[in-house]
Amino acid sequence: MLPKSAFGRAVYYCLDQWDKLVAFLQDGRLELDNNRSERSIKPFVIGRKNWLFANTPRGAKASAITYSIIETAKENGLNSFQYLIFLFEKLPNLDIEDKDALDELLPWSKNLPPVCRMNN
Repeated sequence: MLPKSAFGRAVYYCLDQWDKLVAFLQDGRLELDNNRSERSIKPFVIGRKNWLFANTPRGAKASAITYSIIETAKENGLNSFQYLIFLFEKLPNLDIEDKDALDELLPWSKNLPPVCRMNN
């Protein structure tokens, strides 16, 4: 095979990515593609023209934070609406001196109320 042919470039690309392929094969939790993450952001890509109201950096930052919280909640099997209600109730009363207090509110915390779980 010639190194500059399409097949040659494909083979060399595969060899350059070999360590990533081996990591994927050794750890079954790793996904081969990023289709799931792309599906998660697809609604935001499609609707971005509808969100022109975020015409300030603060508005855009607030939107990005909110979307990140919602999508992370979904990926962790939470009802995003109930999770947001839970956060809005707990965050104003959070003791910022307690370093573990915020950990209890994260989407993967085992101490979230059952109403936040999707199976409710």
